[in-house]
Amino acid sequence: MTATVPETTRALDLDPDAQDLLFREARTANAFTGEPVGDERVHAIYELVKWGPTAMNGQPMRLVAVRSPEARARLLPHLAEGNRAKTASAPLTFVVAADTDFHEHLPAVFPHAAGARDAMAANPGREAMARFNAAIQLGYLIVGIRAAGLAAGPMAGFDAEGIRREFLDGTPLVPIAVVNVGHPGPDAWFPRNPRLAFEQAVTIV
Repeated sequence: MTATVPETTRALDLDPDAQDLLFREARTANAFTGEPVGDERVHAIYELVKWGPTAMNGQPMRLVAVRSPEARARLLPHLAEGNRAKTASAPLTFVVAADTDFHEHLPAVFPHAAGARDAMAANPGREAMARFNAAIQLGYLIVGIRAAGLAAGPMAGFDAEGIRREFLDGTPLVPIAVVNVGHPGPDAWFPRNPRLAFEQAVTIV
C-alpha cells in the first residue's frame, strides 16, 4: 500500500520518487528472496552512507557482513527466536557494531584537533559516545540500503554478548544492531503502522 503523499512533498528538493524510495514506500522486510547482494552493492552502500555526520567525525560504526552458510549458522543461535526465520531467508545480514577505540583514527579523520586522540583516550564517556554515533550511522545505513533498491530489516532482539564472542572477540567492537538486507520476498510486510502527526512531534519556539 502506497503511503499518502503529503502537500509538504513540494517543499523538499528531493525528487518525489526518491522520497518514496527512501521513506514513504520503504518498509521493514520480514522475508526475503534468495537473490544475492553482491560485494559491489555492499561497497556502494558504505561509500554513500559514510558521508553522514558524526561527532568529531569519529565514524565509529563497523560492519560485519554475514553471508556464507557457515557464518549464518553461527549467527542464528544468538538471535531472538522470532528473528531467526527472517534472518535465515536474507541473503546478507550486517552485524552493526560500535568501535570503542574509534579515537585511534582521529588524527586522520579529525586532523585539525591535534590533541583529540589523547583527550578521547582518557575520556570515560568514550564508549557511550561510540555507541551513540554508531547508532546515528545505523540510521544512515538503513536509508543507504533503501537507496540501493533493497529492503532493510533492522533488529535489536539478539544476545549481544553471544554475538560479540562469535564475531567480534578480541576487538574493541560492541554490537548494537543486526540488519537483514535483500530483496523482499512474499508476505514480507506487516501492516503499516501509523506515524505521529507533526503537531504531536514538533514544537516550534
